[in-house]
Amino acid sequence: MSFDALGLMPELLRAVTEQGYTVATPIQLKAIPPILARHDIMGCAQTGTGKTAGFALPILQLLAPQQNTSPSPARHPTRALIITPTRELAAQVEESVRGYGKYLALRSSVVFGGVDIAPQIKALREGVEILVATPGRLLDHVQQKTVNLSRVEMLVLDEADRMLDMGFMPDIKRIIALLPAQRQNLLFSATFPEEIKKLAGQILRSPQVIEVARRNAPTELVTHQMYQVEAGRKRPLLAHLIKSRDMRQALVFVRMKRDANRLTRELVRDGVAATAIHSDRTQAERMKALDDFKQGTVNVLVATDIAARGLDIERLPFVINYELPHVAEDYIHRIGRTGRAGIIGEAISLVCADEHPMLEDIERMLKCKLERLPLPEFAAGSRPAPAAPRHASGRKPHSTTHTTTHTTTHSTTHSKPHPAPHPRLPAQTLPGGFDFSKPYEPELQKTAAPAQAADPISHAHARAKAGRGPTAALLGGFTKKH
Repeated sequence: MSFDALGLMPELLRAVTEQGYTVATPIQLKAIPPILARHDIMGCAQTGTGKTAGFALPILQLLAPQQNTSPSPARHPTRALIITPTRELAAQVEESVRGYGKYLALRSSVVFGGVDIAPQIKALREGVEILVATPGRLLDHVQQKTVNLSRVEMLVLDEADRMLDMGFMPDIKRIIALLPAQRQNLLFSATFPEEIKKLAGQILRSPQVIEVARRNAPTELVTHQMYQVEAGRKRPLLAHLIKSRDMRQALVFVRMKRDANRLTRELVRDGVAATAIHSDRTQAERMKALDDFKQGTVNVLVATDIAARGLDIERLPFVINYELPHVAEDYIHRIGRTGRAGIIGEAISLVCADEHPMLEDIERMLKCKLERLPLPEFAAGSRPAPAAPRHASGRKPHSTTHTTTHTTTHSTTHSKPHPAPHPRLPAQTLPGGFDFSKPYEPELQKTAAPAQAADPISHAHARAKAGRGPTAALLGGFTKKH
């Protein structure tokens, strides 16, 4: 069904058409009419089905009678509040609201943490009818008295289950307590766990339940495949898949932030253009990484589950689970980044032996098996050589041993073996003639040797001075004068 049949005003239809949308999705068909009728909504649809337009378009139409071009902030109070769990999702929702409302005199803005709060304060003081926010930064503005929520008519909780997972419910309850009691409430979520029902019972009034897909259903446009591979061979396999299949855009998921950084560095060394996105990066770094990925400057975006929701990347062809998530539902959110808006996508998982319990949970939830793919020859060979031993300092010892493997016959006696001698350092001579494979011998110390017998005190002083200079240079210099 086209948007014309939904009773939307011409200004909205024009904006929607310019963005290339002509046919409404099931969630939009079912959500827009009751929202326009001022009903509370509890909508459940998998990601990539158009939930944002499902609530943004009717909100804009309901607020349209109050639009005005007055410069006075008092004529632009905050009437609609949209709360999202992540910064990326907040930015994308506000961008959609701005795009759909381009022909209306309604102001919108977004506030989230990780960036300078001053420009946000300036925008809020000028007045905005529609505010998109993450919970923590919104409460910062409340504390600084830079936002007034007393005239909010509509509240939207987007990705409500994710906010539950991230522990935002105390903040959400504080925010709800600041809002007028009489308001329209819209709760949207990619999944529909029992906890959401409890939340809905607390804030929704006789809501209409909209569910356009079975709970926790993966998109039917995504193929689910996996490789059974040893943990030590995952990275070479990943690099091989990216290169051999000419993957121009692949979103790769890991569990830990440090693993995202390490995998990114290794991929770059393998000749793959990659960058990382996770919560330890600044908001500017995260936005640049996402923009570089969208623009094709980099081919691989390595992400933690912070990116499992909120990332709207058009025509993303590949999602790769370098590590399976601990929670099976997070698999759905990860692969929801592909197979969006009618575009076919692939979900590829690299599974080692330790991840079999997670795989079983995922397959149980999907009610189907992931397709097993044969490993390339290099990844199906023998186990990789064990890592080189490390000293107590954490550094790997230098060795001139070649990489060829030698077979050694061990004694059957139970006597304690003698420790192996420390390997000799390879000769490494700099252009200045300094050989790091030998003990350090200051040049001045050698030239002072003949004078030792004649004047031992002067020799000792010269020797100390000779040794102190280069040592001070190596250590960065002395701070105390001698």
